[in-house]
Amino acid sequence: MRLEICHTTRYRYGDNVSDSVNELRLAPRTDERQACYHHTLAIDPNVSLLSYEDYFGNRVHSFTAYEPHRELVITSRSTVVTRDSSYSRVPDADPYAEWAKVRSAAFVNANAEYLLPTVYASFHPNVAAYAHGIGGDEGGVYGFALEATRRINEDFEYKPQSTGVQTTSDELIGLGAGVCQDFAHLMLSVCRIRGVAARYVSGYHYVGDLQGRGADFEQASHAWVEAYVPGVGWQGFDPTNNGLVDWRYIKLAHGRDYLDIVPVKGIYRGTGEQELLVTVDVRLAAG
Repeated sequence: MRLEICHTTRYRYGDNVSDSVNELRLAPRTDERQACYHHTLAIDPNVSLLSYEDYFGNRVHSFTAYEPHRELVITSRSTVVTRDSSYSRVPDADPYAEWAKVRSAAFVNANAEYLLPTVYASFHPNVAAYAHGIGGDEGGVYGFALEATRRINEDFEYKPQSTGVQTTSDELIGLGAGVCQDFAHLMLSVCRIRGVAARYVSGYHYVGDLQGRGADFEQASHAWVEAYVPGVGWQGFDPTNNGLVDWRYIKLAHGRDYLDIVPVKGIYRGTGEQELLVTVDVRLAAG
């Protein structure tokens, strides 16, 4: 499916600021499930952009706005063609062999960054207790990941503005409610505690045709998890929506947790008074 995305980030400051140094991870990836055909960035005030790939293979753009300004506007536009995963079903494999592979020394050494705890995806005792209460092992790694997806979706309430960007997986356990970032961090913890390599994914989720014709609804960035399934590779699971990643999902970046893939981050010189406004529009391409 051909999808168009417009993501605008607007900072307004209480006074002039300068020397604003920023990193952007807003360019959709091209992989076996999606292809980015077009991506542009418009920055106001006008700046020079540098581009490079980070450790995880994500496309990063960076810039510095040296001159005084009271507003910074970053507009990212993309056209991406997506498809359903070829592996959106349980593979015909021996579950015991799957577990043996992901727990082998060679696999653990090769995927250590996706098996260790992080600040957000912690191994807190409360999280560990929750993780060990999830079944599905008899279905292999794939079956376990599906069950973890279902359990997190059912056990926790999706509640906007109930948490912040620094909420950890153990804090979600205590709160009982959160947003997609929190659900993804908890699933990372659960998978890693149980020996399944998992990585955090940022992107977008197209739901326009599910809202009813002419519906006016607020869109936002989305987060989910990719878990490594032997014989399949990295498979996307979305605990927020209790499902597998399909053509509706547009991937921007992946990493160990949110800190690795912050879409827009930076520092500047000047007032601490600022206002942030983010708008996201994801729609089917015309024609």
